[in-house]
Amino acid sequence: MSIVTVPKSGSSLDVFAKLESEVRSYCRGFPTLFAKARGYKMWDADGREYLDFFAGAGALNYGHNHPLLKEQLIRYVTDDGVTHSLDMATEAKRRLLTTFEDVVLRPRKMNYKVMFPGPTGTNAVEAALKLARKVKGRQTILSFTNGFHGMTLGSLAVTGNGFKRGGAGVPLTNAVSMPFDRYFGDEVDTAAYLERFLQDGGSGMELPAAVIVETVQGEGGLNAASFGWLKRIEAICRKYDMLLIVDDIQVGCGRTGTFFSFEPAGIRPDIVTLSKSIGGFGLPLALTLLKPDLDRWSPGEHNGTFRGNNLAFVTAEAALRAYWADGALEAETLRKSERIRVFLTDMVEKYSALQGSHRGRGFIQGIACGDAELAGLVCKEAFARGVIMETSGPNDEVFKLLPPLVIDDEGLSDGFARIEASIAAAVATRKGSERA
Repeated sequence: MSIVTVPKSGSSLDVFAKLESEVRSYCRGFPTLFAKARGYKMWDADGREYLDFFAGAGALNYGHNHPLLKEQLIRYVTDDGVTHSLDMATEAKRRLLTTFEDVVLRPRKMNYKVMFPGPTGTNAVEAALKLARKVKGRQTILSFTNGFHGMTLGSLAVTGNGFKRGGAGVPLTNAVSMPFDRYFGDEVDTAAYLERFLQDGGSGMELPAAVIVETVQGEGGLNAASFGWLKRIEAICRKYDMLLIVDDIQVGCGRTGTFFSFEPAGIRPDIVTLSKSIGGFGLPLALTLLKPDLDRWSPGEHNGTFRGNNLAFVTAEAALRAYWADGALEAETLRKSERIRVFLTDMVEKYSALQGSHRGRGFIQGIACGDAELAGLVCKEAFARGVIMETSGPNDEVFKLLPPLVIDDEGLSDGFARIEASIAAAVATRKGSERA
């Protein structure tokens, strides 16, 4: 993921250039001072309205400042509810755990223990990798090309992006990368390719402790694994005594329609990582779900100061009850997802200059451009038209739509019109620069 820099306007951003580290990125691509947000809209300090087709990189499935979640949060704080508690037992945690079991796990006939590893997605991944190695007594984790799993060293070791990996400053070890589904096109069965390495004593690959995979590679270019391929990977894990870890941090919590992105594939991972929208309101929260027989931790063996974000427990529990106690959100997400798919495939056909191909599924879809610079230009033009969206892929060649799941049809139509205008402008700009 990267954001294309566009010229900033006004002096209100000067303090960030002066005082904040050069590592900042999103404020370069969205150069305005945001002051207010509600639902699928944001407003800057000058009162200009923006449609949010970014949703906190998938952390805001229920939109900004959802009124029900906000009400529960304010009530909890006003009543002096516990805010910070390490991993102590609190009422807020009890309600979240019981609701998660009642609303998410039991209806799906799933049996997972819930671990609170720390507040961010990379914390959830680090815990998963550490546990897999502990359980299996092996060091290697198998990951896939263009996968993204976080920015700490263990997560970076199983991340494909060369730019992100280069920031580590040390060797990234104990991991091996294999080609993702259709990495070589439709002609090569990458599951068979992977299994051949495991079968062959001369391949140089040590038997991994686990395989970690995203069903849709959010930052890697919206590559969506086929359900058949995911089933093959699960079968290989069972055959060779490896744990299967599904990273559902960006594409879980309904982003693809079902609560877990892997549900339609009919697989049962050993470990699942959740973060981003599991907190409901955008507050930091991460969960590592593990099958009960894998719960080999000793008390305190993996800990952290901010595992007990009770404010996020409150909003997470409220979001689960509001949206996952019945199938209404799932049905609406799937219906609107089809609208997004139709729009994007129409854009591919209408604007041949994109040399585009449709990517993704659910509420994480986009277009991979044959000319990588076009994706960035589309996002730049979209921001000028009041739409916040970003690029992804190893060369930032994909522009992606990631709106909140609660966006209404009017908001989608408005966004589609602005995005099409942005595509047309970007294509014209690119053609003009080529002629020059």
